[in-house]
Amino acid sequence: MKKTSSVLHPPSSISPGRVGVFDSGIGGLTVVGSLLEHRLFDEIVYYGDTARVPYGVKDRNTIVRYALEAVEFFRNFDIDLLIVACNTVSAYALDEMRAQAPFDIVGVVEPGILAVENRLGNKDASVLILGTKATVGSGAYQSLLEARGYADIDAVATGLFVPLVEEGLFDGEVLESTMRHYFGDRPAPDAVILGCTHFPLIADAIGRWFGGKSALIHSGEAIVEYLEHHYRFEKNGADTHLKFFASENPEGLREVAQRWLKL
Repeated sequence: MKKTSSVLHPPSSISPGRVGVFDSGIGGLTVVGSLLEHRLFDEIVYYGDTARVPYGVKDRNTIVRYALEAVEFFRNFDIDLLIVACNTVSAYALDEMRAQAPFDIVGVVEPGILAVENRLGNKDASVLILGTKATVGSGAYQSLLEARGYADIDAVATGLFVPLVEEGLFDGEVLESTMRHYFGDRPAPDAVILGCTHFPLIADAIGRWFGGKSALIHSGEAIVEYLEHHYRFEKNGADTHLKFFASENPEGLREVAQRWLKL
């Protein structure tokens, strides 16, 4: 599949109050969790395309089409900024989305790379990328890391982690067996990019697998770091208003949001 060009995109300097968060399903709620913790926005509008998840096994043209439909969805909400929490969409469709959208768009790949740089000053450091088949196959993380001077890069498609997270298996024998399948005797890298928004929920288990020796790059925290660097925020300490939408079973999405975000 041909991917979106891997160019660090400097957004305009605005003071966003209402933000949209788009994901192929429920995984982007981990990004919402980070946004809530830091209270950057007055309102968050979340849309999960739950009827067509997962995107990670689809072809590029389909991913782009779904992404552009999401842009049209968010036109209804007068948002200042759209965060694409889906790594697959961030890898394949940001250029097309930015060309069509009347608002700024930030994906998760660029912030993830900047987070690696902030945590690993040494360009000889080893970086392991975990993600869906489409994200890993896009080469988006790999090419940006190479452009920033990193050479010791590896990537593993770990799609089985997604259903485990959705089943609430954040620890235990099944997850241990799956990590053994993917990681085997692999030595601990200096950094692990959690290249799927589901993966922060099993970050503790992944960290323990590598003996606590690896810096874990969480999409939500990387996004916050990126936003605070590129935008002006006037934090008033007020609670953030949330709206949740889904293309299928919105009540199911809200129930997961209540569990994951402890609403």
